[in-house]
Amino acid sequence: MGIPVKLPVFEGPLDLLLHLIESNKIDIYDIPIVSITDQYMEYIRAMESRDLNVMSEFLVMAATLLEIKAKMLLPAEVDEEGEEIDPRAELVERLLEYKMYKYMACELRDRAGLAGKVLYKEATIPAEVASYIEPVDLAELVGDLTLQKLHEVFRSILKKQENKIDPVRSKFGTIEKEEVSLEDKMSYVEQCLVRKQRCSFRTLLEGEAKKSKMHVIVTFLAVLELMKTGKLMVQQEETFGEIVIEAREAKLGVKA
Repeated sequence: MGIPVKLPVFEGPLDLLLHLIESNKIDIYDIPIVSITDQYMEYIRAMESRDLNVMSEFLVMAATLLEIKAKMLLPAEVDEEGEEIDPRAELVERLLEYKMYKYMACELRDRAGLAGKVLYKEATIPAEVASYIEPVDLAELVGDLTLQKLHEVFRSILKKQENKIDPVRSKFGTIEKEEVSLEDKMSYVEQCLVRKQRCSFRTLLEGEAKKSKMHVIVTFLAVLELMKTGKLMVQQEETFGEIVIEAREAKLGVKA
């Protein structure tokens, strides 16, 4: 007659794996997959559960461990950077995440237990005590304070305020966002091409009142957008040469 052995109840396969790692004092980042798989399979064989949902979770993990065990026997795969891919990496990440949530759950359980032992008492201070204000003797408060001392205190406060000011950043001006609308720029480009069917990108910029970097960028984006919709054509004969913009008459409604 065999000796009955009572196994601890684990909440899932990750809980069992974490128990095996901690009981064997194994580094979670360097799991000896062969010995852990053998111990895990021994627990699986010793488990007596008729719940297929529970057993299926443990069996899936067993298949995962066997797959990792097989990959460890094969030549190591390398990633795009030439570094070896550890088949255990995904399992280690899952174990670390489970361990974090498990410890958080234990911490919350302990706090919930402590909270049940805490009693609160409502404030029962009499109204006359709560409304009491301690009298202040101004003569005693001022004491030997003189105008000279007050002046020194005032100057020390001003000095502290001056020290808080950044000598460099305090001289910066106010940076205001320049609002430039892509729709307005597209309308501006269309109007220019209606007046003259062909012009250079430099000419477009010269006709604007503002020629800031933001206006140049948005004007260029407006040209690209109109080019995308087929309202104009762009030509550049050589690298860094003049960008010539020509209207499509049918699209812009230009009469020849």
